[in-house]
Amino acid sequence: MLRYLPFLLIIALTIYAFIDCLNTPEEEVKHLPKVVWVLIILLFSIVGPVVWLFAGRTRAAAGGGRVRRGDWVAPDDNPEFLRSLREERERDRDGDRDKDRDKDRGKDKDADND
Repeated sequence: MLRYLPFLLIIALTIYAFIDCLNTPEEEVKHLPKVVWVLIILLFSIVGPVVWLFAGRTRAAAGGGRVRRGDWVAPDDNPEFLRSLREERERDRDGDRDKDRDKDRGKDKDADND
């Protein structure tokens, strides 16, 4: 069973690099056209996927960094979403105050009429 492990790892690496290459946008592919990279990955079983992983694509810097505008951000980290929640909460409070004020005015008018 252990003797099949290197073969399975090579297959897994090739499949990963192939799918990664297909999912990479054309403008992020470096040095060669995407079709050529796919052929290199499929024809050269060990070297092709390794070269793709190290030289074929522009990689994001480690450590995250600042999120570019347009990238997806989790709602609890998205300042626009948090601002919209704050504004909605303030509108609800203002609406509740207006309702309470209208109720109080109605009670005052009823007391004046009695």
